[in-house]
Amino acid sequence: MKLTTAYPTLLLSLQTTYSVAFSSFQGVRYTNHVSRTPSKLHMRMEPSSSMSGTSLKAATLMAPEVEEAVEVKIKVEEPPQPKSFLDDGFVFGLEGSGLVRPKGKVAQVVVEGDTTETQPFQVAIVATTMINHTLVGLVAMFQLLQINNGAIAPTLGLSAFTIFSSWLIADLGSGVLHWSVDNYGNGKTPVMGNLIAAFQGHHSAPWTITERGFCNNVYKLCTPFGIPTVAAISLLAGSSHPMVSLFFTVFCTMEIMSQEFHKWSHMTKATCGPLITKLQNVGVAIGRQTHGLHHVAPYEGNYCIVSGVCNTLLDKSGFFRMLEHIVYKINGVESNSWKLDPKLKAKTLRGEYALNLNDYKS
Repeated sequence: MKLTTAYPTLLLSLQTTYSVAFSSFQGVRYTNHVSRTPSKLHMRMEPSSSMSGTSLKAATLMAPEVEEAVEVKIKVEEPPQPKSFLDDGFVFGLEGSGLVRPKGKVAQVVVEGDTTETQPFQVAIVATTMINHTLVGLVAMFQLLQINNGAIAPTLGLSAFTIFSSWLIADLGSGVLHWSVDNYGNGKTPVMGNLIAAFQGHHSAPWTITERGFCNNVYKLCTPFGIPTVAAISLLAGSSHPMVSLFFTVFCTMEIMSQEFHKWSHMTKATCGPLITKLQNVGVAIGRQTHGLHHVAPYEGNYCIVSGVCNTLLDKSGFFRMLEHIVYKINGVESNSWKLDPKLKAKTLRGEYALNLNDYKS
């Protein structure tokens, strides 16, 4: 090989080697600092532009083009939203419940769309319900008078006994209702949702109830204890059993009125006036001190709100803890009282149902 031919060839070889090494070094740097993924490098042979006329072809190290831009998405997690009365598992008093008890006698409406102002439809519902219940009760007493052949004394005696027993059982019924809506369901529960939301939200702002007028306060209870219920029972009882109609008419009326008695228990003596205070003192309506015992977390006792006469017996016997244990065994659902007080849950699961009434006195 002649020196004139070998020398240019040697120079071209050195240049090609340097180009390969430099391109490889650049490819490595690009891979490590940009994509951090293996780069697909390939060798492509192109005709040399050398003027020497040799058939040697230059080697060029090629890297694939970047066709798509890398989009970096940073996911920002939003803080968990507090539960509301419409959510499953909502319990006032638990962390994240979304409701806090305001200081002082502050009214706070927790149900969306609710208001303390009396609306015309509320007046219509309550008025028609009370008129119906009064008429059904009077008709039942007249039927009882006919059965007694017009004897007034036994009719009045039987009517008084029926009304008294109905009032007593209504206190028990108000406790069972109050316990159930305090501990189970939420604002989305069919039929009873508004009532459940009102009772559970009441724990966050107990003074709100005192801002409500009579019809605004009791109209929700006209759904379960209204005209259809009384009409159905009276129809089934028939005219030959007027005491049944009278009993359940008074019962439903007392259940509706229990919410008003409940309101009175949150009002001061000066606001209530002497007549209402007298009814509370003699035990016809629930008193302030008796109901005040309920408003202590975990809200596990003193549920009766007609007169409260049944509270001591029910709490001392552990009646409601037994019901909660039965519900838990059937469907595994825990009461809200359990969620607020794990010790109460543990005691109930051990069969220790009775409440320590001394805890209320201390």
